[in-house]
Amino acid sequence: MIATESLSKRFPRVTALDRLSVDITPGVTGLVGANGAGKSTLIKILLGLSPASEGRATVLGLDVATDGSAIREQVGYMPEHDCLPPDVSATEFVVHMARMSGLPPTAARERTADTLRHVGLYEERYRPMGGYSTGMKQRVKLAQALVHDPRLVLLDEPTNGLDPAGRDEMLGLIRRVHTDFGISVLVTSHLLGELERTCDHVVVIDGGRLLRSSSTRDFTQATASLAIEVTDTAAHPDGTAALRAALAEAGLEVQPASRAGDGAPASEHVLLVDVAGDETYDTVRDAIARLGLGLIRMEQRRHRIAEIFRDDENGSGGAADAA
Repeated sequence: MIATESLSKRFPRVTALDRLSVDITPGVTGLVGANGAGKSTLIKILLGLSPASEGRATVLGLDVATDGSAIREQVGYMPEHDCLPPDVSATEFVVHMARMSGLPPTAARERTADTLRHVGLYEERYRPMGGYSTGMKQRVKLAQALVHDPRLVLLDEPTNGLDPAGRDEMLGLIRRVHTDFGISVLVTSHLLGELERTCDHVVVIDGGRLLRSSSTRDFTQATASLAIEVTDTAAHPDGTAALRAALAEAGLEVQPASRAGDGAPASEHVLLVDVAGDETYDTVRDAIARLGLGLIRMEQRRHRIAEIFRDDENGSGGAADAA
């Protein structure tokens, strides 16, 4: 769907993209990075709205340098910032955008009604958008990106300004764009947990450079660990400490869950053990039996993308400033 090769974008005082090479396949892909990582710059280049300083990019097999108009006919775009005229209704605006995309008048009206129904604005479609909440405005922007039935949509920070319930609803809509209509999605966000729940694939960039690109499943599975909780006994009043010492002596990497940083409730009584292979399970089981402890739980815990991103960022020396 999207391919870039050594793509760079330089401004007088900053490099927004730095030799970025990535392939994005059909599905729902998250483009994640801190504010200023180069996400919006990349989207503008992919739409043919901003020229790259060097390198090459294609969208749907079309070269962004020469085929910008053809790309925009087949791609929907939801901008990050509020760009809706306040004195116009959602119906008027989305019909106008549909007509600009080449739909004839009747088809534009029909598609507008269907799309506004899909995003949950059908009952409010004739109200001026100046009276809309932030969540409603975001839905209008999503609707205008979908109205011409594109093959791909580029969504720039679609959950900006939304409360938790609004974010969940928007993420559900984004997921259904692909599952219900077969439209591929590239969605940007700096909120990593959103992408973990919504996307099939995640691309992480920082300072305009690619840090990592892989499936969401690979992101979490690659760093799987065991969460282990045991009982105390008369012989071992602090069963957790005894088990931690035994596992460390066996050569396993162990840390208390309170240091995990994954958003789960902290507990000094839960140990996280890095899984080095199938033998890890046997080592843990044997240690618990040898100490005579009772096992409360032993379950696989997946690291969240947020943790992996922090690890990659620390390894690269932190975020660089980029537009």
